[in-house]
Amino acid sequence: MVQHTVSFDVTFMACLPNMVVMAPSVEAELFHMVATTAAINDRPSCFQYPMGNGVCVELPPGNKGIPLEIGKGRILVEGEREALLGYGTAVQNCVAGASLLEHRGLRATVADACFCKPLDRSLIPSLAKSYEVLITVEEGSIGGFGSHMLFFCIWRPMVLPDCYIDHGSPADQLNVAGLIQSHIAATVFNLLGQTREALEP
Repeated sequence: MVQHTVSFDVTFMACLPNMVVMAPSVEAELFHMVATTAAINDRPSCFQYPMGNGVCVELPPGNKGIPLEIGKGRILVEGEREALLGYGTAVQNCVAGASLLEHRGLRATVADACFCKPLDRSLIPSLAKSYEVLITVEEGSIGGFGSHMLFFCIWRPMVLPDCYIDHGSPADQLNVAGLIQSHIAATVFNLLGQTREALEP
């Protein structure tokens, strides 16, 4: 899939069930994501092809990428109280922004998310808990990486699962999805530290 402005692609690709969605921050990472996509044989995947010039990083030997671990980001710069979490080529502006902050006495952490889906389930919670300020940066519209991260981090969303549900009555489909009243009440009890047995008479 090619989209000229790459403003909306993450938004509409990441909502598809079981889809792997990634974006390279530098040209070397693009080689690795091509290899990653070629290695995935059990689900659909896509990556954002960056527009414009590269940043002149060293390319993999023989221009051969190595498949990445699915759903793993990385820390590029270690800082103190603030963290910038970039997705795709926006990571380079995060690095430049951190440099600007450092000249003003602030040492910001910079992380490269690499994947919008699946999200890094160890890196992102660690950033959210460890820093007073966490900002996500992406070259895309609302509904993209930042929206997925908020959905994952800030509250307990109850939505359709990341799979296709077999045809059936609306009631049966909602039950399979875990969206009927007992699921909702059980989720509340779970978040309060109580078990679903609290629902029993």
